[in-house]
Amino acid sequence: LFALLFCSNPVHAAPDALSILKDSDQARGGGLPGIVWEIRLVSRDGERTDEPQRLLVKAVDDSSVAETQEPVRFKGSKILQVEHNMWLTRPGLSKPIPISPRQRMSGQASNGDIAATNYAGDYDAQINRTETLDGEACYVLDLSAKHKSTTYDRIRYWVSVKRVVGIKAEFYSVSGKLLKTARFEYNNSIEHDGKRIPFVSKMTIHDALIDAETTMEFGTVKVKKIAASEFDLGQMQ
Repeated sequence: LFALLFCSNPVHAAPDALSILKDSDQARGGGLPGIVWEIRLVSRDGERTDEPQRLLVKAVDDSSVAETQEPVRFKGSKILQVEHNMWLTRPGLSKPIPISPRQRMSGQASNGDIAATNYAGDYDAQINRTETLDGEACYVLDLSAKHKSTTYDRIRYWVSVKRVVGIKAEFYSVSGKLLKTARFEYNNSIEHDGKRIPFVSKMTIHDALIDAETTMEFGTVKVKKIAASEFDLGQMQ
């Protein structure tokens, strides 16, 4: 009888921070066999609103390419990311220009923000605590960059316990200074491994010091195979 009682009440393992991070990455393009989506960016600084931008993004594993569709004068410009390296090219340039994921692309959005999310590969993660955010139980993860080519040095990341998607992030410098905060919405969905999973529909990034924000809206999301040539630097040249 003791043996039956003991076996019927197994000890559940504590949640693993890396597993939580890997699962949450999928909802933002990471860890998928191939994905294509559109991003519409609108940036505001005080009362001034910049001209909207529209990008077409293709991503597989640690590679992604974002091509500008609008405004028309920037059409054809591309940002290519392969592992920890990133380049910019546009019509008229003789060769791609190396850039950093940390450079601002538009308003509060950095170059790395438009690429597929691979937090599980780029950051070491620890569970700081659990807390309720907007009525939803969340793991609060502390992320530390594994290398200097990440978009941010440190991130505090709120991941829904039930949905396993990131719903809030705070981005910090290496010294611990808060730079930006972001909130995420998941009104898109994709099919993967025979099941439907949520996918990010909106990311709103706020500057920590000034009245400025950038909204990134994600649409037309498709999981599909993408040719390796899409991420070939030589093709960009």
